[in-house]
Amino acid sequence: MNNTNFDVIVIGGGPGGYVAAIRASQLGMKACVVEANHLGGICLNWGCIPTKALLRSSEIHHLLNHASDFGFTIKDFSFDLKKVVERSRGVAKQLSGGIGHLLKKNKVQVFDGFGKLEGKGKISVTKDKKKIADLTGKHIIIATGARARILPGMEPDGKLVWTYREAMVPTEMPKSLLVVGSGAIGIEFASFYKNMGAEVTVVEVMDRVMPVEDAEISKIAQKQFEKQGMKIMTNAKTTKFEKGKDNVTVHVETKGKTEKITVDRVIMAVGIVANTEDIGLENVKGVKLDRGHIVTDGYMKTGEAGVYAIGDVCGAPWLAHKASHEGVICIEKIAGKKDVHPIIKTNIPGCTYCMPQVASVGLTEAAALDAGYKLKVGRFPFMANGKAIALGDSEGLVKTIFDEKTGELLGAHMVGAEVTEMIQGYVIGKTAELTESEYMHTIFPHPTLSEMMHESVLDAYGKAIHF
Repeated sequence: MNNTNFDVIVIGGGPGGYVAAIRASQLGMKACVVEANHLGGICLNWGCIPTKALLRSSEIHHLLNHASDFGFTIKDFSFDLKKVVERSRGVAKQLSGGIGHLLKKNKVQVFDGFGKLEGKGKISVTKDKKKIADLTGKHIIIATGARARILPGMEPDGKLVWTYREAMVPTEMPKSLLVVGSGAIGIEFASFYKNMGAEVTVVEVMDRVMPVEDAEISKIAQKQFEKQGMKIMTNAKTTKFEKGKDNVTVHVETKGKTEKITVDRVIMAVGIVANTEDIGLENVKGVKLDRGHIVTDGYMKTGEAGVYAIGDVCGAPWLAHKASHEGVICIEKIAGKKDVHPIIKTNIPGCTYCMPQVASVGLTEAAALDAGYKLKVGRFPFMANGKAIALGDSEGLVKTIFDEKTGELLGAHMVGAEVTEMIQGYVIGKTAELTESEYMHTIFPHPTLSEMMHESVLDAYGKAIHF
């Protein structure tokens, strides 16, 4: 290709990379994306999007199993796993194609290959071990993402021991499975397979499931998982796999004893590792790593002039929306925009699409206390909300944490139906630096689930009316 000199070269076409390239083009810069696998990255192709399609199918299956609660009699229904998976893959394919269209529309050139830094402002692109291009650019953005963490001795084999990829495209429904790790990825797959009829065991090394969440929310979520029939093992460590012909016996160490659990399949969900290998970081001496992640400042600059990094490769939180926002910040700072602000990580929402859903933003109650704040904490249960009762989803809680001195919202934490949609109300409030007063004087529509957001704030200040 003759067109090899750019203002901005982005290595990686995931949620951070393609957004950065498009924003660069919008601001008049000549931009390209180098992508080795598929536009949209893990999130769109093998993560956020296709898992939500799978979870939607499992939600419908759950509702059909509880149809009598709503006055329906449904007999002899079943699901076609192949079609469930095909729908999920179709959703991913549709959106991936849309990314290609967006890039083309915004005049962003795409190089289908593996990008590697070869020195200041230089990138080589290879495909099937053959060089296809040498690129030069004023600004290079590393957006190479991350991959599943592998534990020694418990490596996935694609048949009996799965990563998220195999878990997303099963050819047959296992009767039983064990999930190692109860973070967002692990618990979403546990929820999917449980609601599709499998017997599910979750093993978590920490003292509670979803350990990054507020402890009270985790406790409520775990109670609901167990009510659904999941077996939850906390303070537990997986130590060994014994593989049979079509099953795995998992050795789980807990309370000083080892329990052996035989299941059809195992899903490994023990975190992620940044993709920093073989991308030529040794050729740009200023780029530093911290625990495997690229170190950047608030505007995503590395220690090497003209080299930036965004998304999962930079570290937690490993979220698509964080990567996209970082991409915009990075480009707008490069373009000299005056109203660019570094990302505030405590204003980034986190969502887990299990059943019940979990969503949060800001500090947990424990973290706020550790930081020295005196708190006002409000709670409102789903069981006291008319819309939740009408929906048949009356298990859950909305919890808000305020600074007693200033009224600042320090954190908001939810578990229950559709909380992943509701959390944004608190995110806007945190970004706008609202206090309890603005929330109290905001009128929420009735009957809605969002009313609980209002009631939780009122409860923090002893003004709750409906609870």
